Amino acid sequence: MMSKNMSGYDRVFRILLGLFLIAFAISGKVGNWAWIIGLVMLLTASLARCPMYSLLGFKVRKSTD
Repeated sequence: MMSKNMSGYDRVFRILLGLFLIAFAISGKVGNWAWIIGLVMLLTASLARCPMYSLLGFKVRKSTD
């Protein structure tokens, strides 16, 4: 099982950014790329795991599971 590597603040930020991007994609203010990035943000926030953090060696979560 992969351990979580995101803090609570990071998760909240990703949820808000993901919803913001999806809302702008629905309104037509940005292109379809916003759907993809928004969904990735929501997915990584829901899992509390960022693959890019793992590749770069970041771990912003203090406690480990």
